[in-house]
Amino acid sequence: MGKVLSRRGMLSGGVASGLLALGACSAAEPQPPGTPPVPKTGMHLVPLGTKGGPTLRSDRSNPANALIVDGVVYVVDCGMGVSRQLVLAGLELSAVRAVFITHHHSDHNLEFGNLLNAAWNANLTHRIGFHAPPGMKDMLAGYLAMNRFDIDLRIADQGLPDPRGLAEAREFTGDGEVYRDDLVRVTAARNNHPPVTESYALRFDTRYGSVVFSGDTTPFDAVVRLAQGADWLVHEVLHLPSLDKLLAAQPTETRLKEHLLASHTTNEQVANVALEAKVRNLVLTHLVSFGPVTDAEWERSCRGAWRGPLVVAADLRQVF
Repeated sequence: MGKVLSRRGMLSGGVASGLLALGACSAAEPQPPGTPPVPKTGMHLVPLGTKGGPTLRSDRSNPANALIVDGVVYVVDCGMGVSRQLVLAGLELSAVRAVFITHHHSDHNLEFGNLLNAAWNANLTHRIGFHAPPGMKDMLAGYLAMNRFDIDLRIADQGLPDPRGLAEAREFTGDGEVYRDDLVRVTAARNNHPPVTESYALRFDTRYGSVVFSGDTTPFDAVVRLAQGADWLVHEVLHLPSLDKLLAAQPTETRLKEHLLASHTTNEQVANVALEAKVRNLVLTHLVSFGPVTDAEWERSCRGAWRGPLVVAADLRQVF
């Protein structure tokens, strides 16, 4: 029988160098592609997830955005993967001050609790406010109750602070101001996303400018009014040409097109929203397509009469 090497023997001999050469014992994984470091001053937008809908794909993560103002992170929507996307974007989880959920579809709220949990395990010491339509209080209480065993164990075993004192659910309904601190003022306007009635667009006003997130909606007057004169309009969009191809191949989906057109903005409509709102820049996100669509095709099909700057958002690619 051959001699069995101890771990110490392996590391002291040539085996360790061979493993290191193969990367098996590398101390740090290479950084994945992402955005450059986000400056600690100014206002910056990093899309964390730019795919619409709850299904998972490898090319785009589910809906989420990070707006960073003077190093403080504000998260808009919490689709699956938001916590890891924040890390990949180079943002500190403990820098998240407030989370905003536009409506309670799973692709927008599914990972709010895991974001809290991840921040709690990453040196969170301040309270995070979770701002959302009604239902947020029950969701937060349910998440904390579901994870009570792990929470209590880590408090006792690791000396962590109690996360139940680091999270607060704040519900809003109707139009008007929903949040204000020393860096941002956030105003909500009910949008049009049936059958969800408590669905909102959100406007962030800062000393550096204004950003409006449409949420999921058809073209809607209240959203246009909210976005009037904004520096940036971050708007959802549905790619109609790929939907028509899908329906031609699946004739049994008799109500799918009717449903989607009743609750989303198409590539033929989104430019008019930007024009009516007189915004300075248009950012396309929550991209709903049926099959692969290139950025060039998104831009071509969405531009319409819009002649201003148009950005097709990509995961982790800083917009400004």
